[in-house]
Amino acid sequence: MLTDRRPILLANARIIDPSRDFDGPGDVLIADGVIRDARRGIGAAGVPEGTDIVNCAGKIVAPGLIDMRAFVGEPGAGHRETFASASQAAAAGGITTIICQPDTSPVIDNSATVDFVLRRARDTAIVNIYPMAALTKGMRGEEMTEIGLLKAAGAVAFTDGDKSVTNAQVMRRALTYARDFDALIVHHTEDPDLVGEGVMNEGEFAARLGLVGIPNAAEAVMLERDMRLVALTGGRYHAASLSSIESLEILKRARDAGLAVSASVSINHVTLNENDIGPYRTFLKLSPPLRTEDDRLALVAALASGLIDVVMSDHNPQDVEVKRLPFAEAASGAVGLQTMLPAALRLIHNGEMDFKTLIRAMSTRPAELLGLPGGSLRAGSPADVVVIDPDTPWVLDPADLKSQCKNTPFDEARFSGRVARTIVGGRTVYEHV
Repeated sequence: MLTDRRPILLANARIIDPSRDFDGPGDVLIADGVIRDARRGIGAAGVPEGTDIVNCAGKIVAPGLIDMRAFVGEPGAGHRETFASASQAAAAGGITTIICQPDTSPVIDNSATVDFVLRRARDTAIVNIYPMAALTKGMRGEEMTEIGLLKAAGAVAFTDGDKSVTNAQVMRRALTYARDFDALIVHHTEDPDLVGEGVMNEGEFAARLGLVGIPNAAEAVMLERDMRLVALTGGRYHAASLSSIESLEILKRARDAGLAVSASVSINHVTLNENDIGPYRTFLKLSPPLRTEDDRLALVAALASGLIDVVMSDHNPQDVEVKRLPFAEAASGAVGLQTMLPAALRLIHNGEMDFKTLIRAMSTRPAELLGLPGGSLRAGSPADVVVIDPDTPWVLDPADLKSQCKNTPFDEARFSGRVARTIVGGRTVYEHV
């Protein structure tokens, strides 16, 4: 890790800053941990003495990525991931802020645990880490947590991780209570009874593999219920991970009705589909499951139009013991911090997305939704910056992943484009050499 705090001039770059609706050539000057200027024509002559001048010709400079959904094992599951290892992976992936999930041991459902996470992350991580707190005590779905106290302690949103709150009365109360604190409820929309024993998307491919399917309705039913509760309460709501065409239709109706709703999609669901599972590849067993190519294309279109707000990694490290099993028995989840941006660049190269839309969904919009001081290259903003080499071809070797677990769906995938440098608070924390 580099800890040089000299001023930095990122010169001759293509600057992409969705917060200013800007995409064009220019320079970015960083000093004392903040963006001093980001515009055309700063040049070496107008910078402080001793400035580290980095020639970024052919590269893109953008606000550091903010990953809205990542599991980190601390406390209680450090064998899967620690704040230190997760932050190393994030830095290598251009992510300057991780939003960690509350499904730890103990669950992040009280102020003391929120404080522990913030302190531990500050002491051991090289990127910013903020926790989401549990929506219900113990994530059992029965009794809501002290949302006001948890927000005051530093929780940026409230979720039960990959568990859905099935009790509609509990969800109604949580939305009502959160509204008074302007707190964001983030919900995993899967009806567990409709999921049942399902392990992948329901359809012809699951039938061919002899695996029990999960219908799109499992997601749509829960999302439809939640939209009715948002209309009833006026709370702020974010769908954690949408995956199907039906869900997009429900989300659009809610948006058209003026409800305060937003949504994320995982990088896996916009770059992969159910066919990638191939011969029972358990690293592609996810929750929600990978859907059809039609669903993937609809998700990409929804992202391009702004209907879906955020792309997140859904980083979920699982060790060999729970992944090297028959598909039906293997744990769900994949690592994603280090591969989120390279995978997303496929959308750019395929002509499915433009850079400004992508950076907005991976940086600017998460900052807005969570009220965080990032996602922008405006003067005075925190100097959390990613430098992207958009075209260099390379092949992913899982051994090069910095996460403690290597369960990547992009094993030996070919990518075009990678992170050249990641800067957090004015310090270079990752540089590709």
